[in-house]
Amino acid sequence: MFMKYKYMAMALFAAWFMMSCSACKKSTTDTGNNLPVDSTRIVKSGLSHPWEITWGPDNFIWITERSGRVQRIDPATGNSSFSFTISEVEANGEGGLLGMALHPDFMNNGYLYVVYNYDNSGSYREKLVRYTYSGNTLTSAVTILDGITAAGIHNGARIWITNDAEPKLFLTTGDAANQPSAQQTASLNGKVLRLNPDGTIPPDNPIAGNPLWSYGHRNAQGLVMANNIMYASEHGPSEEDEVNIIEKGRNYGWPDVKGPCNGGELSFCTTNNVKEPIWSSGGSTIAVCGLDYYDHDRIPQWKNSLLMTTLKNSSLRQLKLSADGQSVTETAIFLKDEYGRLRDVCISPEGRVYVCTSNGSDDKIIEISSLP
Repeated sequence: MFMKYKYMAMALFAAWFMMSCSACKKSTTDTGNNLPVDSTRIVKSGLSHPWEITWGPDNFIWITERSGRVQRIDPATGNSSFSFTISEVEANGEGGLLGMALHPDFMNNGYLYVVYNYDNSGSYREKLVRYTYSGNTLTSAVTILDGITAAGIHNGARIWITNDAEPKLFLTTGDAANQPSAQQTASLNGKVLRLNPDGTIPPDNPIAGNPLWSYGHRNAQGLVMANNIMYASEHGPSEEDEVNIIEKGRNYGWPDVKGPCNGGELSFCTTNNVKEPIWSSGGSTIAVCGLDYYDHDRIPQWKNSLLMTTLKNSSLRQLKLSADGQSVTETAIFLKDEYGRLRDVCISPEGRVYVCTSNGSDDKIIEISSLP
């Protein structure tokens, strides 16, 4: 009889452990392992640590390189018709010239926004600056936001500007290796920030006079809005890279929560209204980075999907979305280990996909025009 109850107790404990273990994370399994790509073309080579590639309303690819250079590249020929170096940029570790976005009315006002790290009297800092593109150069630098702590790691720095009658500018910031800052609402670090394009703070932000839109982020390096839903990709520590839906005023858990809420994290999640990711990498990281939304007929398999580049895993990931965009229904892997680390992705109005490498030597922009 004693042995019977002993084994029953052991079984109950095992069941409880599996339900509560903080290491037992939920994750989405990839359904395709390095699926083939039918048609690729190297558009541009000879780059050094490109960080942002974005499709401009002028039908050119705009690109930043971490050393401080901005280029405008013809996607048909790869020729650079414009190059400008921001001398204030200080490249340090993962820092330097990072995110970029063009104003929705760029063709009329020429406004181009960049985020970069620089030395401020011996302190490494990050700021958001607006330039005006005119006469094939950048002029009239205006600092939109300053005072963001920077570091050799975890600088965030992806920008998204909404195409509305009154556009809003969103900016991701990393924790800059200071984990507690992500939970401190007075800190600019570990956040998604929301500003008017002139740097003023919208009156409907969660906290009056504060650019904070969401918090509890470690290092979000992908940002895109599709169908009025904002998605962000975020680097995890040794586990749990994430893709999140960004909502006003929500807490995303870092550093108290890694990925979905589990085990000892549940109390913090409940108390702090933590929003869980719609996708996570599970027990290891792949260093997720640039993010864009695909909804074109050119590559039917990718319709209604997030396309995401990865550094550590050296791949392009497809995250197929549900009809309402609130969940990931399946995933697939492309270009794994074919070009090395992939930093960012952008999509042309014709549905051609462009990715850039981040290997530090002879980096490239690659075009994908079809799948088998």
